[in-house]
Formats: sequence, C-alpha cells, structure tokens
Amino acid sequence: MKSEFQSDELLPISGIQHFIFCRRQWALIHVERQWENNILTTEGKMIHDKVDDPFFNEVRNGVIITRSMPIASYRLGFVGVCDVVEFTPSDRGIKLKGRKGLYLPAPVEYKHGHEKKDPCDEAQLCAQAICLEEMLSVSIPIGFLYYGETRHRILIDLSEELRKLVWDMADEMHSYFEHGYTPRVKPSKACHSCSLNNICLPVLQEKTLSASKYIQLYLDGD
Repeated sequence: MKSEFQSDELLPISGIQHFIFCRRQWALIHVERQWENNILTTEGKMIHDKVDDPFFNEVRNGVIITRSMPIASYRLGFVGVCDVVEFTPSDRGIKLKGRKGLYLPAPVEYKHGHEKKDPCDEAQLCAQAICLEEMLSVSIPIGFLYYGETRHRILIDLSEELRKLVWDMADEMHSYFEHGYTPRVKPSKACHSCSLNNICLPVLQEKTLSASKYIQLYLDGD
C-alpha cells in the first residue's frame, strides 16, 4: 500500500463493509458505479437520517456528542462521515477547543438490523477510529455499534487483529479500484437480500449451474 494517498484517491469508508460482505457487490457499487435500493438499504438510510444532524453537539453526563463528523485518513486512503463521535473525559485524551480537561474520542456507528456473523461492521467502525486517530493524534481503544432492530449497543475492542483486517482490506480495495477489477462471485443465500441482485445476477456467475440446481437453490434458500 502507498505510504499516503492523494485527496482524489480516497475511497468511501462505508465501502469496507460491502467489500467484506461481497467483493463483487463492492466493485459493482464503487468501480462500476451501479446501485439499487431495497428495503434493507432504505430502512438503513432512515436510521442514519435520524442520527445525522451535521455540526450538532450536545453534552450528556460530561460526554460531548458530535454527530455527522467528517473524517479522512490519507494513510488508509479512506474518507467519510462518522454517525456519532463521543468525547469522554480521560487522562489519555486530547484537548478540545473551548473545553476544559482532556477528552478521548470513540466512534459510534448505527446499523439497521442485528449483529452479523462476519466482521464487516466492526471493520467499518475500526476504519473510522483509524481516521480519527490520524486526524486527532490520539489512540482510540474502543468504539460502539448500535443496531436498530435489537436496539442494542455493543462495545467493540479495536484490537490489533481487527486493525490488520482493515489495513489488508483497504490495500485490496485500492488495488481493485486502481485496476477497475470486478470479481466473480459464488452464489449464496446472502444474495437474496443484496440490493444489487438484479444487476449482479449471481446465479449466472456459476458456469456449471444446471437448471435443476438453479431451481433447487432458490427453493432451499441457500
């Protein structure tokens, strides 16, 4: 990976969750510029619209809450917006203009639905933290994920393993983007809820798929 990217080379930070979920989905959106909404993406946007209020700050129990905070990392090569950043009083924190004491930031990402089996949400949150660390010159040990379906907030340890995953994924994403590469995909049950199903046509990606296997795949929901 480059030691530093230019402004016009930065990729949307939200893309890392698409990339981990399905590299082909990410490429269709970010390389080929194709996009379709389904009910999941629409409900997800509604949740973010409720959270996002640009430049709005409030203080709760000494914690400063900033919404829709623009972020970027020229080392990671990402740019985007944090749903929420909480600044909690801490001796390990940084100074904030017009505030007394030191504050440690932690990103909070809001998601539709519930926890996932893959680490796509954790990776996006960690990427946000890496951006904040570069911008604010501070180490951020934790972040939070809030899921709309369960109304549950989860503390995420921003471990070295998770950070390595983010750097590896960023490297691969930039390589795909630079070469304009859209990979093939193996159809799975996750394809049914994908907003790009009608564009991707995942079943057609499998050359050896017979008509009977095609029918059985959808009957089984696998």
